[in-house]
Amino acid sequence: MKQVGMGILLYIILVTLPIRNAMESLMIVHMLVQLPLLILVGWLVSKRQVKRLRSFFEKVNANGVPGIILVLSLSIYWMLPRSLDEALTFTHVEFLKFISLPIVGVLLKDSWYKLRGFGKTFIFLDYLSMFGLLSWLYIDTPIQICNNYLLSQQQVLGWGLLFIVLIMILYMLQFVFTDHSNSS
Repeated sequence: MKQVGMGILLYIILVTLPIRNAMESLMIVHMLVQLPLLILVGWLVSKRQVKRLRSFFEKVNANGVPGIILVLSLSIYWMLPRSLDEALTFTHVEFLKFISLPIVGVLLKDSWYKLRGFGKTFIFLDYLSMFGLLSWLYIDTPIQICNNYLLSQQQVLGWGLLFIVLIMILYMLQFVFTDHSNSS
């Protein structure tokens, strides 16, 4: 229950107007801090939600694949430059962001534990390539692709995404070259 309370408190903090405006003023903070924190909110409150809707999750997301497809679809949508722009421009899109990303967190937690090793590897590599492509897009594009953010902010976000790609590659190399014979 403590985890659920922390998730609700984090959500209230993120929705607060001064915090929301501060996080959305910089593109890198908007995409790499606010969006993951909203997903974390869903992850934290998911225990309660999944327990309350257990029969629904068992029927619809039995093996985790439908849930993870929805997670991928929504996270891809929110990584697009146009989505970030629309969230700043239109109130209803920002409302959708604050509703859909916690749902992504709930689905991610429910689906991740149901996926087998190959499915988890596929998702990891998918995000690796997505972040790599987006980092190249944001760094190398000579024009402003987000109306609400400067070209320099787009490039900073691109470098932040590239840093995440490098961390993911280091994690993958560490995983490949360590002994997993004792783990189940």
